[in-house]
Amino acid sequence: MQASEISCKTSPSEMLTDGMLMQSLKQAIAQKLAPQVSQIDLQGVYPEEFLRHIGGLGAYAQCVAQKYGGTGSGVLPALKAIEMVSATCLSTGFMTWCHNACAWYLQNSDNPFLKEQILPQVARGEFLSGTGLSNPMKHFAGIEKIKIIATPCKGGYILNGTLPWVSNIGDQHLFGISAQIEGTDDYLMAIAQGGMQGLELKQDVHFIALEGTNTFRCLFRNAFISHDWILASPCDHYVEYIKPGFILMQVGMGLGLAQNCIELMRRIDKSKAHVNQFLDDRPEELESELETLRLKSYRLAEAIGHGQQLVSKEILREVVEARATASELSLRASQSLMLHAGAIAYVHGSVYERRLRESYFVAMVTPALKHLRKVLASM
Repeated sequence: MQASEISCKTSPSEMLTDGMLMQSLKQAIAQKLAPQVSQIDLQGVYPEEFLRHIGGLGAYAQCVAQKYGGTGSGVLPALKAIEMVSATCLSTGFMTWCHNACAWYLQNSDNPFLKEQILPQVARGEFLSGTGLSNPMKHFAGIEKIKIIATPCKGGYILNGTLPWVSNIGDQHLFGISAQIEGTDDYLMAIAQGGMQGLELKQDVHFIALEGTNTFRCLFRNAFISHDWILASPCDHYVEYIKPGFILMQVGMGLGLAQNCIELMRRIDKSKAHVNQFLDDRPEELESELETLRLKSYRLAEAIGHGQQLVSKEILREVVEARATASELSLRASQSLMLHAGAIAYVHGSVYERRLRESYFVAMVTPALKHLRKVLASM
């Protein structure tokens, strides 16, 4: 894989502050994303222009240190950015998380090539990025077997195996992967690129939601990856560094979706409150639970900070709890929205139907709700 030349379009000092970023994101969402939501959802349109635009605003630079092209602000503003985008479109909110997760991997690595040459481009959205850690996360939780094997060779490793679905990728996109080192009980983590030799991307399924996320099946057939692109090997300790931020930033998807469901319910209630008052999970009840989750998530984000540190077991447990609550709240809010809206919600392509379909993704994307509950039971 070849790194493109680093551009200096935006320096850390020119990146927007937290408040300025949120205001600029709000404008970008209204002008560039909201008009595209139906096309993204129903036609599978990939919103590349928007994703690159918010990279220029700093939506991917928050977890990245200033010396590597970021703002050094930490996990909290990254979570808020994911929340804000998800309130309008969960597909795009999910991809905002994917990209931030990859930036988080790079920020927490000790590999100077990746941090100095690649991370600045990821922070600015010049390299769009995803994450292929669904399989290893489930493997380490005892749910499924690892799907990629790395065979050591001169200068790096040869990769073989298949990842079922990896999102926000393409020929020039980057994404994180993990593999078992052949003949050992050790694992590595690395950054792959969609166009690398020996990797085939296949888009051969259709989903009930999140069609516009550039999700591919990744087939590695004797694909060479050099030591330059290894995040950590072995990666046991490294995984402990990235896990809390990886999981917590996903809460932003649930926060944004639930918030929008509540707003839509309040809008419907302007004409239907006389009958909707008899439903469960009314807007004011959900709003109270959402605010509790939001405050907890923001507090945890501040505790995680800038990465490259181990958090306490108590903080990690709270992170897993928050992620599970985000799944549960998303499901309840979207179902309640459907019932509040009534018959119009049953029209294919309605915002109410879309939010319901998207809520299942919040509960099923790795770590899924059942995965989270398994982890909590073991803790």
